[in-house]
Amino acid sequence: MTATAFVNGRVLTERGFESDLSVIVEDGRIVAVLPGPAPRGARTVDLQGRHLAPGFVDTQVNGGGDVLFNDEPTVDGLRRIAAAHRRFGTTGLLPTLISDGNATMCRAIAAVREAIAQGVPGILGIHLEGPYLNQARKGVHDPAQFRVPDAAELDLVASLDNGKTLLTLAPERFDRVTLQALAARGVILSAGHTAADYAQMRAGFAAGVRGVTHLFNAMTPLGSREPGAVGAALDDAEAWCGLIVDGHHVHDATLRVAIAARPRGRMILVTDAMPPVGGEREDFALYGVRMTCRDGKCSTADGTLAGSALDMASAVRNTVRRLGLPLDEACRMAAQYPAEFLGLGGELGRIAPGYRADLVAFDDDVRVRGTWIGGVGGSE
Repeated sequence: MTATAFVNGRVLTERGFESDLSVIVEDGRIVAVLPGPAPRGARTVDLQGRHLAPGFVDTQVNGGGDVLFNDEPTVDGLRRIAAAHRRFGTTGLLPTLISDGNATMCRAIAAVREAIAQGVPGILGIHLEGPYLNQARKGVHDPAQFRVPDAAELDLVASLDNGKTLLTLAPERFDRVTLQALAARGVILSAGHTAADYAQMRAGFAAGVRGVTHLFNAMTPLGSREPGAVGAALDDAEAWCGLIVDGHHVHDATLRVAIAARPRGRMILVTDAMPPVGGEREDFALYGVRMTCRDGKCSTADGTLAGSALDMASAVRNTVRRLGLPLDEACRMAAQYPAEFLGLGGELGRIAPGYRADLVAFDDDVRVRGTWIGGVGGSE
């Protein structure tokens, strides 16, 4: 197979963005990153001076392209969601099911299994955000769907056999043995929509909870005498924390403080995206209730946040412009760190030999100009 060489760009490496490199791709994988021009005989992709980064990995995508996963838990629905987000540099994602009934969960998991089997580009697994949450921190979720799973439903949660499963739960609603059993079966556990206090969150981390879903939102806050779920997350060196950097979910200063408090590599960007991302309609329905997206904010009529209208390229841009982080670190928060959180750090998230050629090219304003999944794609 003829090699493809990506040239004339600024390539994200371990040292930051570097010029005068050629990224060589064969059979869907990066085989070399070489100084200088492309090898003779290679097909070239001229990046025209743009940035080349690993494709973004989004672990929380409720919808896109006017599709809500809860309403269309089908292979076609997944294909449309993934295509919508690919326009914004996301080459790998977890379609996210908001708390719903057992039958919808069955359909969603089956659709993801079939989409992966068919090779639908970008689908890495599933994120079940609920329904094992705490009503006190329900957010926009329907508390009528909340329940404690029995053994059969736990089997369902752990049943995806060809992709990753991320489960957001309120750890205070589970005993240690159940959390350990889910983690032992390969389910990635994340705390969210939780009323846990500091001690309960610490116990959850000790029992196998590895992440925190949209840090600060829908959880007990950090206080002077009660650190809460937020304090436990910031105090834990190993937990991955998802951040929605859209100017609506969390104040910029709060995000800067949180990032400074954590070890580098444990903060990940997520979008929590809803159907308007990459779609044509600003409004959508969830649980039969009308949600409106205006000025980048999705909410109910009473102002409750309902996911976001954020795409991952905008999340990266906001992280640089609003939070003051370097572009290379913002890209790692959108690619390398979430890949590592999912246990895919040896496969995705870096531009290095052996990694899958999931790539995004963008200009100085972080406007996406090309994406490739497994080396397949194109640029403007």
